[in-house]
Amino acid sequence: MKRLIERYPLKSRRFFEIVIPLLSWGLITMPIWLSFWHPALVAYFVLGFDVYWFYKSFTMAFNGVRAFLTISAHVKVDWRRQIEQIPDWQKLYHVVIIPEFKEPITVLEETLTNLLKQDFPLSHLIIVLATEAKDAEATTTSQYLKAKFSGKFKYFWVTKHPQIPGEVAGKSANMAWAGKVITKKLKRLGFDLNWVTVTSCDADVLLHPKYYSYLTNAFLTDPEREFHFYQPAILFYSNIWRIPLPGRVVNTVSSIFNLSILPQGDRLINFSTYSLSLATVAKVGFWGVDVIPEDYHLFFKTYFALGEKVKTKPLYLPVLADAAESHGFWKTMVNQYEQHKRWAWGVSDLPYVLKNYFTNTTIPFWDKTMRVLRLLENHLLWPTNWFILTLGSTIPPIINKNFSRTVLGHNLAQLSSAILTFSIGFLLIMIILDLRAKPARPKEFKLWKIPILYLQWLTLPVVSFFLSALPGLDAHTRMMLGKKLEYRVTEKI
Repeated sequence: MKRLIERYPLKSRRFFEIVIPLLSWGLITMPIWLSFWHPALVAYFVLGFDVYWFYKSFTMAFNGVRAFLTISAHVKVDWRRQIEQIPDWQKLYHVVIIPEFKEPITVLEETLTNLLKQDFPLSHLIIVLATEAKDAEATTTSQYLKAKFSGKFKYFWVTKHPQIPGEVAGKSANMAWAGKVITKKLKRLGFDLNWVTVTSCDADVLLHPKYYSYLTNAFLTDPEREFHFYQPAILFYSNIWRIPLPGRVVNTVSSIFNLSILPQGDRLINFSTYSLSLATVAKVGFWGVDVIPEDYHLFFKTYFALGEKVKTKPLYLPVLADAAESHGFWKTMVNQYEQHKRWAWGVSDLPYVLKNYFTNTTIPFWDKTMRVLRLLENHLLWPTNWFILTLGSTIPPIINKNFSRTVLGHNLAQLSSAILTFSIGFLLIMIILDLRAKPARPKEFKLWKIPILYLQWLTLPVVSFFLSALPGLDAHTRMMLGKKLEYRVTEKI
């Protein structure tokens, strides 16, 4: 396989781009075409998947509670006092790269104002506003923000990413340009990159006031920090009380999932907003310039370059982000759909990961195999699980009448329903977690709407189809057909 990939790099990539979505479509349609010949096999698969989903629901609820309790304890820790016990902690500096393209000034201003609340010395923070040359508003925006925030941090720098042939427009290429520019600047100023972290900070993200004191402690007490990413809990709660019901449901599930993934060891991969050593980023060649999902791509780029020691370590602090929103219900739903489609486009990383899986001979077989299997699990289940869980048990008896007269065929729907019903208990735990984790109800949210917060969960099967399964299937199908996805910045209001 290694020889084939090295001999035919483009054809092998295209092969993976077709095969992976075909697997998704195969799983979705399997209850139809396989029921003609082996309906019992379909039934056992569906029941097995139901048990697997029960286990996934349990682990999500259990780890969500673990993460929430840990966060509740860690937000009370005086991390500033902790780091003062570490020799030479003053040598560490943090670069915060905020990539933006046509972001409203008010959103960027709120993000930067929030950074002023850090209990870590602001003289050790270097802010980089990473703009795009094609943005006609970039100069006005950067001048206004620089005038307001210069002098409040160690440095406030602005980069302007030009349009370069061969690059894919989006956050990743912008981050790569900004990373290279600021690395050269820091070297000229005499900074040791091993004593500098870099944070990829989304434009609408509000970092916890203790983020950099906690990160400093985690980084300086980590003997293998050059191999590690640092990931906080990303909660889409900044505007959760304002967005329409379907948006609240899907973003609540995403937030609880982000909580639950923190304690799960090698399953945790950096996403959205994260930090790592700037020396490490420079060593692996910065972010990719020909990809859209920059976070997972950077992780696996680093993993295949530096080996099995590369991991993502949890930072047990909440970081608030905006859920996709727009003016009006339908425009907000379109924004939600497009955002989830962009996230699902992470499947486009799989050809790159599989190529390196077969060609990299330095990483232990089982370590790289488990990493790839977990990534395949995530991306294959995204567009398929809804169809298997909701339709899988009803199709075989309908298509194959002989099977419907068997004991298994007659009881399949009831058995499947019984297993999934037990999962409702874990959903209740997630509902309670949501009520505890999200910000307090604002005055604008009327009291009479509170019962809707509980009734909204009844819409989960419909909402998850339109705002999760469908955009996931859209992304897979686009890749299979060779249609590239253009980076679309989520609208902010």
